[in-house]
Amino acid sequence: MTCDDPALEPLVVSDAPTAHDIQFLESSIDEFNLSYTGIRDVRFLSIVVRDRDDSIVAGLYGWTWGRCCEVKTLWIHERWRHRGLGTRLMSAAEAVARSRGAVQMVLSTHSFQAPEFYRRIGFEEVGRVDDYPAGYQSIYMRKRL
Repeated sequence: MTCDDPALEPLVVSDAPTAHDIQFLESSIDEFNLSYTGIRDVRFLSIVVRDRDDSIVAGLYGWTWGRCCEVKTLWIHERWRHRGLGTRLMSAAEAVARSRGAVQMVLSTHSFQAPEFYRRIGFEEVGRVDDYPAGYQSIYMRKRL
């Protein structure tokens, strides 16, 4: 088959993909990665902090896979920043990562987010993309455990 195969529908471009479409694509690439590497020990990792109203005020999301831990999202509500929650969340994630056999943690951040925070807790910069977004940098970081 070629890309011009009449059996294929035309490309559909959207700036509002459905949750189902996103989940399908993520699951499909995950399955490829697991099949290709043979490493199937992937486990999600989520840590949240809630206030008295049960609203999330801080949290971390990522996973462990193949002796690595990737922190995909770390967020703290503006009102709760600079109180040690980021350090607590990252310390807890590191403890879980170690217990699952991870030997390193990786994450990406932007120059306007928290690269100095991550450096203070032992991460090193291993890559950078300038002008992502325009005028800033995307920074990839690692911490060996």
